[in-house]
Amino acid sequence: MMPESLVRRNIVVLTAAQSLGAASPPIVISLGGLVGQKLTSDPALVTLPVSLFNLGLAIGTLPAAFLMRQIGRRNAYLFGAVLGALSGVVAMAGIFAASFQLFCLGTFVAGFYASYVQSYRFAAADGAEGPMKAKAISWVMIGGLIAAIIGPQMVIWTRDLIPNAEFAASFAGQALLAMLALPVLLLLRAPRPEKAATAAADTGRPLTEIMRSPRFMLAVAAGVVSYGLMTFVMTAAPIAMVGHGHSVSSAALGIQWHVLAMFAPSFFTGHLITRFGKEKIAAVGLLLIGFSAIWALSGMALMNFWASLVLLGIGWNFGFIGATAMITDCHTPAERGKVQGTNDFMVFGVVAAASFFSGTLLHASGWQAINWLIFPAVALVLVPLLWRARTAGSPARTV
Repeated sequence: MMPESLVRRNIVVLTAAQSLGAASPPIVISLGGLVGQKLTSDPALVTLPVSLFNLGLAIGTLPAAFLMRQIGRRNAYLFGAVLGALSGVVAMAGIFAASFQLFCLGTFVAGFYASYVQSYRFAAADGAEGPMKAKAISWVMIGGLIAAIIGPQMVIWTRDLIPNAEFAASFAGQALLAMLALPVLLLLRAPRPEKAATAAADTGRPLTEIMRSPRFMLAVAAGVVSYGLMTFVMTAAPIAMVGHGHSVSSAALGIQWHVLAMFAPSFFTGHLITRFGKEKIAAVGLLLIGFSAIWALSGMALMNFWASLVLLGIGWNFGFIGATAMITDCHTPAERGKVQGTNDFMVFGVVAAASFFSGTLLHASGWQAINWLIFPAVALVLVPLLWRARTAGSPARTV
């Protein structure tokens, strides 16, 4: 067990790294479809770059978890940041060469970087005890609040910086942010791989046994629905906004407000979880996602898009952080790596599928069809989550 002072130091380092690493997805998501429109004549493929980003994120989770076990979290995170820098360079080259395939390769590799950034929240909980786990996760997610400003603002200020290559400078900025994360991550003090291996000599229960646990299944389902629906809507939102007569800058600002809403509640989400329990906060998150769909369906004005995206972001925060905290109660220290890696693979696998489906559905049926599908997905998980919240007893209780 790490000393509390070291745990707090790592939280600060990971929060700073999150502020840089989490700026990459808003750049890819706000521009991926718009660049796709310029580079391909097939309307059904315009969101493919964003979908491939989410696919890379899903595919990268298990190799990232394996690499962390082999060489330690810090070294694995450094490797991930190098991938992030490379992805920005490749995407920029795709724009210069007017190559849709090369641009898609860049966003796909950016997804691999995101798979490492996503695990920062679990690294923050390493060594934390009791209520501090949820607070550690929540504090690291606050780094995303800074990223929510950096990413979209970089799009707005750099989109026309390079003549005859719109958006190329934005992806150069993405590469720069990943490079800036390298010296920050060097400050991380995670357990050495050999020490982690010694501590985990007993690998715990078989993964299949853990996966059959109702607690694990519900935690994964809450994470899948929270993240999957958020991605499902956010992938289509910039294209829908521009398609309904709003400007590219308005679309980027909409994504910025959305990402701000995703991370701003992290200042108090951990405290709410400690007070009311993980399941209740996750349930509130799903309800807010449902309300975001109601707002989106009420009109096509810019404020309808923006307000819906803000509600969607807050709902994601409560739902996903609540689900993440639930996962930390499903394993022993020896089981940590395989359980966390499996959870992320399942969550982001569905996220990737949702992203692919979102672009196809937007092209075939429109923005409203996307929002109508939110309601059955929320209801499917909300009912067992509320039942679990009612029977879980004390918020601090673990299973």
